Amino acid sequence: MAESHTAVVAFIGDRAYKVKKPVDFGFLNFTSVESRKVACSREVELNRRLAPDVYLDLSEVLDGEGRSCDWIVVMRRMPPDRRLATLVERGEDVRSDLQQLARKLVSFHSTAKRGPDVESAGEPAALRRRWVDNFTGAEPFVGSIFDRDTFEEIVWRALDYVDGRARLLGDRVRRGYVVDGHGDLQAEDVFCLPDGPRALDCLEFDDALRYVDGLDDAAFLAMDLERLGAAELGREFLGWYAELSGSQVPRSLADHYIAYRAFVRCKVACLRHEQGVESAADQARKLAGMALDHLRSGQVRLVVVGGLPGVGKSTVAGALADRMGGVLLRTDQIRREMPHAADLDPGAGYGRGLYDRAQVHDTYGEMFSRCRRLMEYGESVVLDASWSNADEREAARALAREGRAMITELRCDAPRDVAMARLAARVDDVSDATGAVAEEMAGRFAAWPEAVEVDTAGEAESAVAAAWRILQACR
Repeated sequence: MAESHTAVVAFIGDRAYKVKKPVDFGFLNFTSVESRKVACSREVELNRRLAPDVYLDLSEVLDGEGRSCDWIVVMRRMPPDRRLATLVERGEDVRSDLQQLARKLVSFHSTAKRGPDVESAGEPAALRRRWVDNFTGAEPFVGSIFDRDTFEEIVWRALDYVDGRARLLGDRVRRGYVVDGHGDLQAEDVFCLPDGPRALDCLEFDDALRYVDGLDDAAFLAMDLERLGAAELGREFLGWYAELSGSQVPRSLADHYIAYRAFVRCKVACLRHEQGVESAADQARKLAGMALDHLRSGQVRLVVVGGLPGVGKSTVAGALADRMGGVLLRTDQIRREMPHAADLDPGAGYGRGLYDRAQVHDTYGEMFSRCRRLMEYGESVVLDASWSNADEREAARALAREGRAMITELRCDAPRDVAMARLAARVDDVSDATGAVAEEMAGRFAAWPEAVEVDTAGEAESAVAAAWRILQACR
């Protein structure tokens, strides 16, 4: 026998017989015979899409007077020792099976149902609504199973991400990534057989919850593998899925969907605990922690790196962008791409030619425009500039608020003689700053109390490590 919060499965010979429990959780209601019939019928129909040789039939149960009293899903019994969760827990190599499953899932998604009703379930408002519904279902357990601070941080981080990523989510809808998927891809329900994996037990009780971004569908299994202690396998599986589907996936979106799936299972674990399964409380806490970890990891960030010429800010900014997996935008590069830049003298001095006030303002404006679009698409951004003007810094803060991004401001600093020596040693650098420019800028550099200072006088590795620690602390 096996049991979940919604069903009981009996194993007899080479068959498995599944009966729905007469339960009402609000988000599903199986209390009537007719509702269980519909659910069982849909289970057979929908699961035959991925496992047609497993879901065999639907059988009616009659009472002593010949009246229908229940319905049973009849399935081919799967070998328990080939269950993906069991294999992972035993430490067996399942990479080949997961690659096959990723390929099978991509193929399934490529022909899955699409259309206006499916697409509408993938819009930002629908994803927000699914989060809110899960928060509503989990809130009664706040205080008894997990703490209020954890719950509230999950709420604001999840909704902040959705509200700031309308362009990304809407674009994925338009590109056809939202499909009638599996909806509940857990390692317990995947069997690794010699002729290929079988994924069972898709979500059948609410079509709208099954209408998801294909990446969201795959993220469920990535989350479950992490829950089993195989986080790297989960990341690999998601990577294979993204590569095979040809989908460009921002890291933040993958983290967001893993967090969503972890919280869905957290809510289910809370319900299991309410049904009397004591160990489910620890599971719920673990899943809530996973959700929060991924929401923090997927936080879209705006890192402002500034300072005088020669202090090493571009070295720090580039290294941070690499470590974050973010995009680096540098004013020194952007100003050369501006209209009429070729007609202006880059060596005219501070505040003149290519560096006159209007040109500088337009350069920052172009950088902000590019940054806005990148953040809307879920990318974290590092902005490398002098940031000598307080108005430009305030514009960056406003941009972070608008894009629901976390901003960190860093001011790189090194002694004058170190900076001057670096400027003198530059060869073929995109920056035109000279020692004279640095001296003049230093006299006009507005106070920057909001920034955290990074000592860049020594080795680059040391400065980058210090800056990285600051970012890690600001989560």
